[in-house]
Amino acid sequence: MAIELLELFANLVDFRTGRLEPSIDTLMLKLRRSRDAIVRALKNLRAHGFLDWLRRYQPTGNEGRGPRVQQTSNAYRMSLPDRARQLLGRWGMAPPLPDDHVQAKAERAADIEAHRVSLDIEARTLFDVGDNPLGQALARLGKAINLRESGRQTESLSGFINNRKE
Repeated sequence: MAIELLELFANLVDFRTGRLEPSIDTLMLKLRRSRDAIVRALKNLRAHGFLDWLRRYQPTGNEGRGPRVQQTSNAYRMSLPDRARQLLGRWGMAPPLPDDHVQAKAERAADIEAHRVSLDIEARTLFDVGDNPLGQALARLGKAINLRESGRQTESLSGFINNRKE
């Protein structure tokens, strides 16, 4: 029963988002098994490391006596235990990434770094830290330091000496 349930989960998972959250009633309907059989299979899969889940609740709106939350469908996560991965050998390992993927990733990182270097201190700080309160505070600090340092700069002496000789 646990293997049937694991196969069903493999077909129900949304690979784009990773969401896997069928209700026990849905599992009962799809596998045509009793609630008790489904619950026992879930516990066995969890005990052996193939499955884990997070219980989720929603508010009922009750202010007085009675339950204030009601359980909704669980969020499941499939995994492969280390012992099963060892038994699978090379079939349990992730395939290597293609060479062009590695090169494209390196080129993208170089482009991002070139863009980062071209930014002024304020924009670079927001780029590095993020546009959040900390990033904004650090950007203002960087801008203030730049203004203070530019105020200390004077004309170069070479321009002064050239004008004096004439």
